[in-house]
Amino acid sequence: MDTTQPLTRIKLLNSEFPNKSTGIINGQSSGLLNWNDIAYPQMYTLYQTLLGNFWKAQEINMQDDIKQWDTLTEKEKDIFLRINTQLASLDSLQTPTMTQVMDYVTDSSFKAILAVISQQEAVHNESYSYILSSLVPLHVQNERFNQAKEDPIIQKRNHLILEAYEAFRQNPTPQNLFQLSINSINLEGIYFYAGFAFFYNLARGQKMLKTSTMISYIQRDEMQHAYFISQFIRILLSENPELNTKENIQYIYDTIHQAVQLEKEWAGYILKDIEGIDLKEFAGYIEYLANKRLRQMGLENFYEARENPMPWIHVFSDEMINETKSDFFEQKSRTYTKVTQSNGFDEL
Repeated sequence: MDTTQPLTRIKLLNSEFPNKSTGIINGQSSGLLNWNDIAYPQMYTLYQTLLGNFWKAQEINMQDDIKQWDTLTEKEKDIFLRINTQLASLDSLQTPTMTQVMDYVTDSSFKAILAVISQQEAVHNESYSYILSSLVPLHVQNERFNQAKEDPIIQKRNHLILEAYEAFRQNPTPQNLFQLSINSINLEGIYFYAGFAFFYNLARGQKMLKTSTMISYIQRDEMQHAYFISQFIRILLSENPELNTKENIQYIYDTIHQAVQLEKEWAGYILKDIEGIDLKEFAGYIEYLANKRLRQMGLENFYEARENPMPWIHVFSDEMINETKSDFFEQKSRTYTKVTQSNGFDEL
């Protein structure tokens, strides 16, 4: 296989091919999906996990956060809005990207999982809008989204991801798919966490608990997405030894290290002087996450091996997120009455 030649866009139905795919790219597959007869049965378990995580923003009543919003300091409000729109901007990239990747993946079970991930990313994006609509008027929302587009630190940070995503859009080769996948790990497994830490730090002070709960749902999804992409990469390299080169393994380490440095820079910019967040600890936390992402891809740690250096975030860590049945800060079951489009305004 020539890794620099564009992949063929898959036909919807290839009746002469088997239902069980012979490869995740450049394979033969009819396009029909029988979950009982797939090449990688573990994908069905992951698919079920993703479906089991289904949620909607409207299920979380925002009235408590609405009441509490004006008790935040002006600095807290500013950072809250900046991080919210920055996270929404990142999620905006994922839905169309995952949809495009589906067109070039042969295995129907992987297509199905990518479809679920794409839908969940759309839910995440809507969730950030839902939070904003509860707290500030539309003109403020628009100002903040424009700020996210124009901020030079955000532009620098996003360039790493956008460069790989656009390369695949313009030239969908196996090599570009591999590089897109690594940067998807960066986006979902590293880039979100400075923002997550801010919201969880507010929750430690009993502030904006409904927002932190929604963030924990998003984090739970992103954890599963990053894990799926890591397995996709391992299978991609295993099935296609032409991609499993020293240069590409080095690309993984170099690109993840670059993402770590950019996330540290962003955290230093957006989280400085936030009471309760130690930036040195956060830098160690990002390295801890990067090591985890590398191990999920079957690689060795790049950074010093360590336990989670931010124990206060442990209740919302990747290990705990699926085990926690109640809010650590609220100590009650995460069951919410569905509310209307008013986001709970009627209950104020």
